[in-house]
Amino acid sequence: MPRITQEQKKSNREKILRAAGEGFRLHGIDGFGIEELMKTAGMTHGGFYNHFPSKEDLALEVYRQGFTDSLNALAAIRKAHPRSARAALRDMVDGYLTAAHRDHPETGCASAALAVDAGRHGAASQAEYRRGLEGYFSAITEMVLDRARQSDTEMTVAEAREEAVSLFCQMVGALVVSRAVAEADPGLSDEILTVNRKQLRQR
Repeated sequence: MPRITQEQKKSNREKILRAAGEGFRLHGIDGFGIEELMKTAGMTHGGFYNHFPSKEDLALEVYRQGFTDSLNALAAIRKAHPRSARAALRDMVDGYLTAAHRDHPETGCASAALAVDAGRHGAASQAEYRRGLEGYFSAITEMVLDRARQSDTEMTVAEAREEAVSLFCQMVGALVVSRAVAEADPGLSDEILTVNRKQLRQR
């Protein structure tokens, strides 16, 4: 049997990571087993351990990759509004609290989709989640400070961080709650997104 090349091995690992990222977000880490994961990735069950020591190690990588992707998306929003931090903040809110984001957790922000999993899976998972959160808090704090400078408003770093933490947690909370009732009461789900988007845009 021919040995696979390093390039093929890397490609297979990326397929597993991508399948896990979508599956864990959609079904939860405990709701998406290795067999289903590997089938989704187009590989055999036994091949999993050639790439990851355990499902737990894979989950940690999913957290890392998920937050990296989300923070890159946030950086792109900031880059798109170089002269207006206020516009960047509003763009962030508008892009986050949408029906499309609510309805497709598998391709959305890991912070909302995997929050409960992080709480249930112990210190290592929580440490990765914490790192992602701090990335978000830091980036949004900078945006809030930029907005203050651009509007000639005095604001300390501590005040900006407080607003950043509040803003991000409200976005995540609104998205999670809207998902919790999306099928049972679509109107209420839409209202949750709309009300929170309106409130956050006024900051």
